[in-house]
Amino acid sequence: MENPVIIFGTGGLGRAALEIFEMNGVAVYGFLSDDKEEHGKEIDAVSVLGSTDDDGFLKLIGKKTEAFVATDDNRLRKSLVKMLHERRKVQPANAVHPDAIVAKSASIGYGNFINQGVRIGAGSQIGSQCLLHSGALIDYGVKIADYVQVGAGAIIGSGVTLEEGAFIGTGATIVAGVTIGKGARVGAGSVVIGPVEGGKTVFGNPAAPITK
Repeated sequence: MENPVIIFGTGGLGRAALEIFEMNGVAVYGFLSDDKEEHGKEIDAVSVLGSTDDDGFLKLIGKKTEAFVATDDNRLRKSLVKMLHERRKVQPANAVHPDAIVAKSASIGYGNFINQGVRIGAGSQIGSQCLLHSGALIDYGVKIADYVQVGAGAIIGSGVTLEEGAFIGTGATIVAGVTIGKGARVGAGSVVIGPVEGGKTVFGNPAAPITK
């Protein structure tokens, strides 16, 4: 990546992305935030330039800069990505930590956050706008759709499918071949040995649905 990056979001994810880009030798032009109290301030020596819809900075994206969306709120993430598609005709950049290991035969989409120690196995397919946190293990032949979040230290077994918007908590284990449905959530530390329907939340070892 030759152009500098504008990061949308100033929280922990934004700071982590800043560090990743800098470690990869990519300059960060600045942050954009909708918290007006942050405007003009610096985060880790990088300025908060303005709001996420500030056309003065948006017009740079796709010409002089790239963009990265740094929020774990999928609704907001989708809104910002849609805005970048419609107004700037661009896809957000990937933030891949230099200590992550991505197999040569694996594929990844756009706008993904892949943190330190993540391992992605042979033939795995990672969609776009996914968050793979520190030390997550994605075994071979895994299919991960868009807007999926995998918590730190989680283990995703070979041949697993994670459908759009699925959330896998910290330290969870998904055994080989299982499908986690669209928007489903797996609690931290859980062990999932069977399929999880879309929209369901499961927890425990073995994981079971949480009923209200």
